[in-house]
Amino acid sequence: MLNLKNIRNTFRELGRLNGFLYLIARALNRCDRRCNLYKYYLVAQPVTNTARLSGQRGKSVIVRRVERGDPALQQMDRPVSTLEQRFAQGSVCLGAFKDTELVGYMWLHFSAYLEDEVRCCFQPEPANNAAWDFDIFIAPKHRLGYTFSRLWDEADALLRARGVRWSMSRISAFNPASLASHSRMGVQPAGSVIYVVVFRYQVMVATVRPYFHFAHSCPTVIVRAPA
Repeated sequence: MLNLKNIRNTFRELGRLNGFLYLIARALNRCDRRCNLYKYYLVAQPVTNTARLSGQRGKSVIVRRVERGDPALQQMDRPVSTLEQRFAQGSVCLGAFKDTELVGYMWLHFSAYLEDEVRCCFQPEPANNAAWDFDIFIAPKHRLGYTFSRLWDEADALLRARGVRWSMSRISAFNPASLASHSRMGVQPAGSVIYVVVFRYQVMVATVRPYFHFAHSCPTVIVRAPA
């Protein structure tokens, strides 16, 4: 339960508007687990030609593709149905390993991505040189090391090989740590979107097309890279 001190800290970290929305989200979710409010910032990250790590730095971290059926999937704190949905729509998973331990991972998608947190399909554009990245995770004890940079160096290499210039993503406005890490990577704003979910109903308000949606169907949100 939030006390006055926690509420002040929330507004200090998130700002007035996002802090207020976060409190609404908490209240909705406390009423019923099927109710929530989400706010995402949509961002575009340029695919770099220069590696973040040079020399032997981070070489103890091995990054490879994690395929369907890989035992490493059991180390991810994600429902089996969610992972299966990702593979079914063609998403690619990169895992970072130290020996046999999965210490980090990220997912990439090269067409319209069906989101698994809200009812939405994110369409990165232009289609020929934009991709979608999501669910980036680094184990807490490895967040101060080279794992994050190693993972992104390998992701950039994969994206370059496919001719991709921009990797688009959504970041929770209620996650200041993620916002800060993406800011350090030089992301550029591409819009924002708010979802209010109440049982089977969902309302979407966005700064990008289609701007507003209210129905049981799944809206396609256009996330366009900078010109």
